[in-house]
Amino acid sequence: MHIHILGICGTFMGGVAVLARQAGHKVTGSDANVYPPMSTQLEAQGIELMQGFKVEHLTEQDQVVVGNVMSRGNEAIEHVLNENMSYTSGPQWLAENVLKDKWVLAVAGTHGKTTTSSILAWILEYAGLQPGFLIGGVPANFGISARLGEGPFFVVEADEYDTAFFDKRSKFVHYHPRTAILNNLEFDHADIFENLDAIKKQFHHLVRTVPGDGLIVHNDDEENIQDVLQKGCWSERAGFAGKKESLWMIDNVSSDGRCFDVLYKQKKLGTVKGNLLGPHNRMNALAAIIAAQHVGVPVEQSIDALKEFKGIKRRMEVAGEVNDKTVYDDFAHHPTAITETLKGLRDAVGSAKIWAVLEPRSNTMRMGVHKKQLAPSLDLADEVILFQPADVDWDMQSVVDEVSGSAKLMRSIDDVVDLLAEQTQPGDHILVMSNGAFGGIHHKILEKL
Repeated sequence: MHIHILGICGTFMGGVAVLARQAGHKVTGSDANVYPPMSTQLEAQGIELMQGFKVEHLTEQDQVVVGNVMSRGNEAIEHVLNENMSYTSGPQWLAENVLKDKWVLAVAGTHGKTTTSSILAWILEYAGLQPGFLIGGVPANFGISARLGEGPFFVVEADEYDTAFFDKRSKFVHYHPRTAILNNLEFDHADIFENLDAIKKQFHHLVRTVPGDGLIVHNDDEENIQDVLQKGCWSERAGFAGKKESLWMIDNVSSDGRCFDVLYKQKKLGTVKGNLLGPHNRMNALAAIIAAQHVGVPVEQSIDALKEFKGIKRRMEVAGEVNDKTVYDDFAHHPTAITETLKGLRDAVGSAKIWAVLEPRSNTMRMGVHKKQLAPSLDLADEVILFQPADVDWDMQSVVDEVSGSAKLMRSIDDVVDLLAEQTQPGDHILVMSNGAFGGIHHKILEKL
């Protein structure tokens, strides 16, 4: 079958493309912005990419798979509808063609989905289970964001974002997991969700799809998750927590945060010794350990696997080091994620100077929804540079004025790079946070340093 994917360069749709190609289909795709690293990953899989959304791209395919970036009025979408072409969404295609015969392990939550999914997939791989997976990032242990796998298990990053222009349910409603992780829940995606209750409703739709003999691994520290489960839960449950008493817990955290004990019913099962930074990543690891146990991986084996977990691209990834100045690339784009990322880095570097460089790029950030929480989220940085893109119409100076430490608002990437080159000292750590390419700023900083 020849499948053409509209919006192919998004992390999710790119993963769908890889899976379809591995399944033996001919895959082509088009997108408004075709550029590395997704374009190179797809081309390496033998997938032909086309720039823009043009009618002439839609001539020979048997089915069109529509990404959620596509909307009515787009030339390609109007052509698909007018010509009565066969079309479906990415999540629906995944469910019908990959997941229907699998034991699905789905990882949901406002934060930590990519990291937790990557850890879980690696644990299953380490245990010899050869899982399939689709992850919204590239785990370093695998070097690719998606694969079909050889065994019965499939790990999927379960995103709450909407499915397509014709299906406004969350993507994860399609996945029907037997093992589901509910990591956390906050208000986000203000472009599609009216309020927090609307997101809770979608999470409960997910809960409704887990079978009675399935398992929901849930964060007991999160009141919003508890609210969702109180609406009705028909599955086995395994609670975990880092702050209060729960079935599964974290204890005895090392000073740098990299090591911690795993407790079950107050009994120590082992000590994780890895390279995960921050309390959020300890919780991610614990959730993955519990989910892996559900499919038969002993906790001790999961702990051994974590020693060899190499991380994920763009999640506290060291972009480079020059003259004892370290530059990190991180995907954080929500105040909570920013706070947790800074906590992790602070634990690791102690009193060394941290420069936080933030591009508020997500739709929610661009709408100014989180502007009151933004300044406090940056408290652990010694120096803050807030970058205001030209197409953001609210003034970010008000955030800069509320930052507890030294902070600057800048509107030119080159000016940011010049300032860092002039003012950073050996031993400093430069944390760059954005869920976009940020104009290639990481490479520019390293080059200038």
